[in-house]
Amino acid sequence: MLPELAPEAAAESPDTEVTDAPAYLSRLNPEQRAAVEYDGDAPLLIIAGAGSGKTNTLAHRVAHLVVNGADPRRILLLTFSRRAASEMGRRVERIVDQALGIQTGAGRAALQWSGTFHAIGARLLREYAETLGLAPTFTISDRGDAADLMHVVRHDLGLSEQTSRFPRKETCLAIYSRVVNTQLPLEVVLKTQFPRYAMWADALKGLFAAYVEAKQKQQVLDYDDLLLYWAQAMTEPALAQDMGARFDHVLVDEYQDTNALQASILLALKPQGRGLTVVGDDAQSIYAFRGATVRNILDFPTQFSPPAEQVTLSQNYRSTQPILGAANAVIGLAAERFTKDLWSLRESAEKPGVVVVNDEAEQARFVVEQVLARREAGLSLTQQAVLFRAADHSAQVEIELARRNIPFVKFGGLKFLESTHVKDVMAVVRWLENPRDRMAGFRTLQLLPGIGPKTAARVLEGLEAATEPLIALEAFEPPPAAAPAWDELVTLARALMAPTSPWPSEFEQVIAWYMPHLERMHDDAAARQADLQQIERIAATYASRERFLTELTLDPPSASSDESGVPSRDEDYLILSTIHSAKGQEWKAVYVLNAVDGCMPSDLATGTTEEIEEERRLLYVAMTRARDHLDIVVPQRFYVHNQVGFGDRHVYASRTRFLPNRVMPNFYSRSWPPAPMPGEGQQAKASLPQVDLASRMRGMWK
Repeated sequence: MLPELAPEAAAESPDTEVTDAPAYLSRLNPEQRAAVEYDGDAPLLIIAGAGSGKTNTLAHRVAHLVVNGADPRRILLLTFSRRAASEMGRRVERIVDQALGIQTGAGRAALQWSGTFHAIGARLLREYAETLGLAPTFTISDRGDAADLMHVVRHDLGLSEQTSRFPRKETCLAIYSRVVNTQLPLEVVLKTQFPRYAMWADALKGLFAAYVEAKQKQQVLDYDDLLLYWAQAMTEPALAQDMGARFDHVLVDEYQDTNALQASILLALKPQGRGLTVVGDDAQSIYAFRGATVRNILDFPTQFSPPAEQVTLSQNYRSTQPILGAANAVIGLAAERFTKDLWSLRESAEKPGVVVVNDEAEQARFVVEQVLARREAGLSLTQQAVLFRAADHSAQVEIELARRNIPFVKFGGLKFLESTHVKDVMAVVRWLENPRDRMAGFRTLQLLPGIGPKTAARVLEGLEAATEPLIALEAFEPPPAAAPAWDELVTLARALMAPTSPWPSEFEQVIAWYMPHLERMHDDAAARQADLQQIERIAATYASRERFLTELTLDPPSASSDESGVPSRDEDYLILSTIHSAKGQEWKAVYVLNAVDGCMPSDLATGTTEEIEEERRLLYVAMTRARDHLDIVVPQRFYVHNQVGFGDRHVYASRTRFLPNRVMPNFYSRSWPPAPMPGEGQQAKASLPQVDLASRMRGMWK
């Protein structure tokens, strides 16, 4: 277990009043203020427990730096979502204006360099493109396009015709991504994560080499390349020094969710650690499936000389003390962690519940009845949430909610940029931005009537060989059936490949060109048109085509109007969410489903100690989403899949190993439905004549 190196300020009573604090720091507790005001030579690690005001503390630290003379243009803030960066910007602006007493906008200026690792990486790669041998106009492909390109390369190498099963394009991309982000050898990744494909190690190496060559030929970078190229650039000492010298302060949010590449970039930016601040919670590291490793935050203090200073934020502003006591007991059994026990001033007599039910159907009925009971007690549906390990665990609950006519929203669904019509428009813009982007060109050309895959391939081969793509496009002789549409495409290409009008009028031209094709290809063109109008409005918010393409690829919207279903007419609805999607959220009442071995931990995540520990952290994250009420449900009986319809083969499950007997005093354990009291529910029976069935049975054989 790692020792806790909490600062002296953290040892003060939480009620201690700090009289000499500036007004803008007066609402911080002693631990938060120690983190905000730290000015040592060593890097700073802020261990921020769930609900401890992490975002507020980080925003105050940025603002404090600006107020005390730090150059706003030399502060780099790395977050894990664009929304988080924007929210941080707004908070910093408010704090700086409060400190200075005037509306200066200095806070907004402080975050000129703020965003996700991938967005900042893309920005720096464009600035250093010539030095790195990249085309400044490179395009960024999303996961779908990257998988399609992987499929093309896979097919060209003849790997799709193997007698034994070769991984699908999505699996190939997942393997490639895992190797890149973990920086582990391919053989190790295959052995630990994809053992059924270990026999294809050599073929996959050849596939990935050809995939990289195809991307470079087309001047395309995929999502993982943004980190990989950045990290590789940082291995050159002169480049690393130049990039690192641009920033006096580097601050990283959610450091427990970083992968090996991101950690290497950070250490190369600030090898001595001065000016480096990372914030995170090792107990909430739950994204190993994306390549994240909890080792980054656990090993951070010892990676520098002198070692990193550590501040622990242990006061929780979200949950009641009984809920925190139970969560502390669960995470206290972790094999390795930073020592911290969350505490709260919010007292309550209600312990979190562990509720034992017969099966999943009973579980659904319990949850729904509790939801309704708390709604009648004044707790709206939106203040309650049902959390689960995997998306399919909520099936029975969804059926019961629908039967009871209770509106609910389940996180997930088709992504906005995955809808066909939006992908079409984005492909046109990407291709005309970078004519060597083969996948975007392939999709664009096949929008034209009379042009199929073979003709599209001939066009793209001509563009690759030409020094001026536009001239090659104008010189191409299309099939007679495609001639009218071809002329319109060439006119559009002239306008966008050598733009004479300012952005976003270029995008308006693309939409105008695409509309006839939309009406020709889709019966529901009117519904889809709403999406195109939406993306046109989004385009107008960006200064250039390059920024629009980059940002929309790295941080896409999450819903599509023609696929999202009928909107709920009831303003109040219940939240259903996986635990991964619930991270960072909070509700007054939380119900955790299927707290049994096989579901939590998942039976697919018990192969190593590291996997089991991450599953333990998942339960901890679920528990710390609750403010006032927490119910953990334990179904005892699970019906076996792949049996005759309505068959009764079943197994009995045991309570999750993360809730052993030693932690149960922190919970109120009960079964549901409660057993009837003696005499309860019994009705007086009518007087009936006695029947001697035993003699009748014997008489059958006489």
